[in-house]
Amino acid sequence: MSGISRVDRAIGVLLVAVLAALAGLGYSQNVRAALPMSAGGLSAQGAGSPTAGSSAPADPSSPSTTDPASITTTTTTEPGPIPGPVTAVGDSILLDIEPQLSIDIPGVTVDGLVSRQFETGIGVVQSHRAAGTLGRVLVVELGTNGAVTASDVDAMMQAASGVDRVVLVNVCVPRDWMASDNAVLAAGAARYPGLAVLADWNALATPHPEWFTADQVHLNPDGATALAALVAKYA
Repeated sequence: MSGISRVDRAIGVLLVAVLAALAGLGYSQNVRAALPMSAGGLSAQGAGSPTAGSSAPADPSSPSTTDPASITTTTTTEPGPIPGPVTAVGDSILLDIEPQLSIDIPGVTVDGLVSRQFETGIGVVQSHRAAGTLGRVLVVELGTNGAVTASDVDAMMQAASGVDRVVLVNVCVPRDWMASDNAVLAAGAARYPGLAVLADWNALATPHPEWFTADQVHLNPDGATALAALVAKYA
């Protein structure tokens, strides 16, 4: 035999085998590092990174890409005054505002009466219509002195047949019927779209107790000016 003994040969073969095994293990680890983990695991890029073919989550801090021009807004417009004669039928509150209303609506016919009820006002409107003195616009300021029903409103609208607009003025009085009257008047205006409008005196006057006299019902000059301007806005 050559100078290499059997023992040396065996040791050499063993060393070669060990080196080959180590080289294979390193190759396997390199391959695993280059591939994503199995399904259900995180990718090699980390837990927060999207996988191939997926889209990244939106960044809430990034500016919106919505075109402002594509956003539509809904605006409500209040009906303006109608040219022509105006007839106002009401109670003592209407008498309170008569001087200011005559300035805001030149030529207005004011038919007011202390303690007048809504039901009585229906007959007043019928009389104006029969006499040919009913204007193109009818202002109804009633409800201060008692309850108003849905049938009352319908009867008033029937009495006002032929006018271009009916302005229903709601009430602001410390009485038990105030809330129900205002609900009835609002519902009544809604039943006649394009013909009846609601002048919301209650919403305007509630924050202003200084507009009222000591009885909290009738109006001082400031309150009368405010109510007259509200009526003129619609009439």
